[in-house]
Amino acid sequence: AINTAYAMTVYDIDLFDAPDAVLATLRAQGRRIVCYFSAGSAEDWRPDFHRFKPADLGKRLDGWPGERWVDTRSANVRAIMASRLDQAAARGCDGVEPDNVDAYTNKPGFPLTATTQLDYNRFLATEAHARGLKVGLKNDVDQLKALEPSFDFAVNEQCNQYNECGGYSVFTDNGKPVFNAEYKKVWRTDANARAQMCAKARAMDLRTLVLPLALNDAFRYSCD
Repeated sequence: AINTAYAMTVYDIDLFDAPDAVLATLRAQGRRIVCYFSAGSAEDWRPDFHRFKPADLGKRLDGWPGERWVDTRSANVRAIMASRLDQAAARGCDGVEPDNVDAYTNKPGFPLTATTQLDYNRFLATEAHARGLKVGLKNDVDQLKALEPSFDFAVNEQCNQYNECGGYSVFTDNGKPVFNAEYKKVWRTDANARAQMCAKARAMDLRTLVLPLALNDAFRYSCD
């Protein structure tokens, strides 16, 4: 269940799973709605999974059953993602968070490169903007500088934990928000450690939440 009681400006929810009633509630509350979907992988529980061709599907994602990397060079894959963006616009999403857009740094089963990744990520941004949607760059920390002009905000996981937050100054210096989630256990259990991390995050103008990796609303702390 999605907790709509938080007095936040932006909610990031699942494009497929979030009920219409939740979107209606958030809109009535004046929230901005970002809709999540995976743009770099195929998840076998999604209603459009059948649209992926065998040639589109690569290696499995470690630790994520039922999920496989996709060939982001594929015209069919790009058509599926364009349809997802159509769905986001139709559902009243203000923006989108396309996930898994750094396949070239993993082992996807395809000869993807930094160049093919830049091309695909810019494709996603262009198609989102064509539909009136804002678009966030999810992780892909090695290409932040190159991609910042194409994206409206950034979403990051664990840049504090892995000392990768510095690169996001290319977004914050241009007035673009960076939404950061941290899952490290010590920041949930040790208030002093959490306060130190949050102070660093605020100094870098990051909007940081400490959450459980399961994203089940069992714990939530905003550094703001």
